[in-house]
Amino acid sequence: MKTDGPPGRAHAVDAAVGVHTLPDSFRALGSLPAIDYADRFTLATDASATPEQWARAMFGDVPGLAQQVIWRGLLGLRLSRGRSPDTVAGWRVTGRGEDWIRLEAASWFLSGNLVVRADGGKVSLGTFLRYDRGLGRRVWPPLSAVHRRLVPGLLRDAVATVEGRTRPGGDRTRAPGSRKGGTR
Repeated sequence: MKTDGPPGRAHAVDAAVGVHTLPDSFRALGSLPAIDYADRFTLATDASATPEQWARAMFGDVPGLAQQVIWRGLLGLRLSRGRSPDTVAGWRVTGRGEDWIRLEAASWFLSGNLVVRADGGKVSLGTFLRYDRGLGRRVWPPLSAVHRRLVPGLLRDAVATVEGRTRPGGDRTRAPGSRKGGTR
């Protein structure tokens, strides 16, 4: 595992990249019958939210412009349009448990899961991909380098969003200045 960022409860992000570096219990949350790429990034935090709230803090309700460029444009993912309780940023919610949620999307050349898990004072984001055609094997490796650089900031931003939405008494509200669709 590698730590990114300065030490401290709200800043250290642990990363594990590779199918066999992830615990079986985390890998089992994915729905793909075979996995060609997997990673998991974990951030320790005192912020508290459900897995779905974490997912929406990370990605928004609908895909933002940057997400559309990457997910629809470069990866060709077929994402749902508009807000729905069954989607997060266009990804279909295909599974959930007390401490996790799984999002799913596919293109003609790859299939993917995003798994968000919140437990034990930590929030984790896992990415699982299966290359359905040879193009997936060529497209994802260079994009994965960018992905691995962006995810720690995505987790930190989600913590700020969750902390900003929590008011005394437990009322939830949107953080000041936050965007409805997000940018990641």
